[in-house]
Amino acid sequence: MQLVCVLERQIFDFLGYQWAPILANFVHIIIVILGLFGTIQYRPRYITGYAVWLVLWVTWNVFVICFYLEAGDLSKETDLILTFNISMHRSWWMENGPGCTVTSVTPAPDWAPEDHRYITVSGCLLEYQYIEVAHSSLQIVLALAGFIYACYVVKCITEEEDSFDFIGGFDSYGYQGPQKTSHLQLQPMYMSK
Repeated sequence: MQLVCVLERQIFDFLGYQWAPILANFVHIIIVILGLFGTIQYRPRYITGYAVWLVLWVTWNVFVICFYLEAGDLSKETDLILTFNISMHRSWWMENGPGCTVTSVTPAPDWAPEDHRYITVSGCLLEYQYIEVAHSSLQIVLALAGFIYACYVVKCITEEEDSFDFIGGFDSYGYQGPQKTSHLQLQPMYMSK
């Protein structure tokens, strides 16, 4: 579920040319795959790495929520943070949200780059920042569920390793080797020439 949701988010971030979220999503996809591999192969280190990444992933998504809700000094008007200051693109949902009507403004202002169109967006049923906040909130919920699952799986795997019964095992109810009895005495052995 987490992988499907982050792939969907990755597509819309690519459409909006938001490079920081694209990189974060890409790393998240790789870590989720490693976490799944660790679960299937019983590798607690991979699963622990996945759990640690989920803490960072939640932090990133909290930042995105604060960014779009303009908490503190963050402002969604300076969206250049998410594009690494490479482009002037914004969230894909800004123009393509549910019910949004895009109108080109002519003539474009002097400060607008020639290769970009200058538009106004109106009539949206849900503003783009709330769609982005919903995406991040869903990622946080899935990450928390994944973190709990990862901790549980690591606990189960490590308990299973601790209780493994080797041949001749360490358990008191397992195989019992022959016991020394007191009626046996060692006799010297003589060799003849």
